Amino acid sequence: MLDNEDLNKLSREQLLDLLLIDSKNLIAMDGVWFQAIEKEMGMDSAMHYDEEAWKLYTRSEARRLKKFLGLSERPGLEGLARALPLRMVSRASPSETLFKDGKLIHRILVCRVQEARIRKNMPLHPCKSAAIFEYGGFAEAIDDRIKCRPISCYPDVTDASCSCSWEFYI
Repeated sequence: MLDNEDLNKLSREQLLDLLLIDSKNLIAMDGVWFQAIEKEMGMDSAMHYDEEAWKLYTRSEARRLKKFLGLSERPGLEGLARALPLRMVSRASPSETLFKDGKLIHRILVCRVQEARIRKNMPLHPCKSAAIFEYGGFAEAIDDRIKCRPISCYPDVTDASCSCSWEFYI
């Protein structure tokens, strides 16, 4: 049980709501630190630091989820399909994960980051270069045989029905 008495008093529904709030808060924190660097040092520097942060964070997130789910050392695409929906980004934004032609496809349907930038009248975040480290690193930490390929991700949008989509294969 948790050491935090207040958390222990929450109902299941309240804990689920808090989990969603925490996911959204983490996405917001990611966005505000990025925007601080972007404002101070420009987009190129912000993207550099974003890539470096995702290289480290995503592997840590994958290891924790892999342990939480009790996945084997090499759980394949099936293990990745169980882990992807539990990622912070997937919990904070509507997403879907499906198998197609022996490959795993993960789609973020509505991206909170891009939606926030649109609301703030800011240019869209050129997330593809950082997201390659994010999704590729996550998949590799789940199973070192898994490869990742962006299908559609800003600025290279090829599928307007979602914010981004990723293909995973062995």
